[in-house]
Amino acid sequence: MRGMLDRPEQELILVVDDAVDARQRLGALLVDRYQVKLVGNEEALAAARSRPQPDLILLSWQDDYALCRELKHDPQTRYIPLILVTARSDAADEQLGFDLGAADYITKPVSPPIVLARVRAQLQLKAATDYLRDKSEYLELEVKRRTRDIQRLQDVTIEAMASVAVMRDNPRSRRLARIERYMTCLATALARQQPALSETLSEERIAQLGKSAMLHVIDRMTLPDRILLAHGEPDESDLRLLSEGVIAGRDALERAERKLGSITDFLSDAKDIVYGQHERWDGKGYPQGLFGEQIPLSARLMALVGHFEELTCPHAYLPTISAEQAVSQICAASGTRFDPMVVLAFVEATPEFLHIAETLADDAAAVGVELQRLEDSLAESIELTLPPTS
Repeated sequence: MRGMLDRPEQELILVVDDAVDARQRLGALLVDRYQVKLVGNEEALAAARSRPQPDLILLSWQDDYALCRELKHDPQTRYIPLILVTARSDAADEQLGFDLGAADYITKPVSPPIVLARVRAQLQLKAATDYLRDKSEYLELEVKRRTRDIQRLQDVTIEAMASVAVMRDNPRSRRLARIERYMTCLATALARQQPALSETLSEERIAQLGKSAMLHVIDRMTLPDRILLAHGEPDESDLRLLSEGVIAGRDALERAERKLGSITDFLSDAKDIVYGQHERWDGKGYPQGLFGEQIPLSARLMALVGHFEELTCPHAYLPTISAEQAVSQICAASGTRFDPMVVLAFVEATPEFLHIAETLADDAAAVGVELQRLEDSLAESIELTLPPTS
């Protein structure tokens, strides 16, 4: 269908009649006011589909029900108003014509003033209908465009915030790319295994979780290197610092949410991830000591993703373990550290996790950055513990 902007000054009328003389006489009534195209019944459907499409069809109708149905059922021609021109004049025939989808009905012999008046009325009605349809399509496209803009803004916001946090961690690492892929992979596997979660874990939500997971490092912004580079269980003092970092990360996201003036899904998921990723299924995590399904699903997913990342990513201060060992450790922690349902999804997704770990592995330069940070951290600790000189 032609839009409002490419509509010509003169509308195009398609006159359909197998009788050449009849269609020429009807065309002669219209040619001074409109563009006119004359065809027989066999060419009617192709002519109605061709560009430019007619604005109105005048169809000489005897018993050709099939052509009427085709014109009104075809998506390319269904919105073109159809006026039946026929010698049938009883009420049943007129009703049949309207049932077939005709917009109007003119009986033969035709009256030129009536033909012109009926044509003009239908063209005016079509112009108004096209305007509303075009406006509706425009608004629909505008909503889609603005939705894409908002999504791009969210993605840029997340990546900018995550990039600042990862600069504090290791700017050469590909950690964020791995985390996003791990999260979407794990959530997809969980959705497949748990049909009850299909609405919660829609394709759109899974993609959003992948983006939101990139902000999991924001809690590291306030932590000293000696905490970030330490291995083993933290003591009471370090655990307090870790909990404070988590709370600070959550609070930063809440402030961002207040600035936006509304609750946004991508920041809500990010808050849950930052605040809940260190909780454990058995309740022995921090900062709240939540257990089981008290922990948000996004945080339960992130807990496993984050631990797999820590186990498989090469560190300057820890021996590297194999991917198979990492999988074994995670499976052994099902029901204690991790949600058993999430671990089952991880088992299914293990081949893809291993592929991600291999294809997005950090290079030697990234490990070198971490080694330098470790050396700087140790030097700082030694300097801080030296007694003051007299």
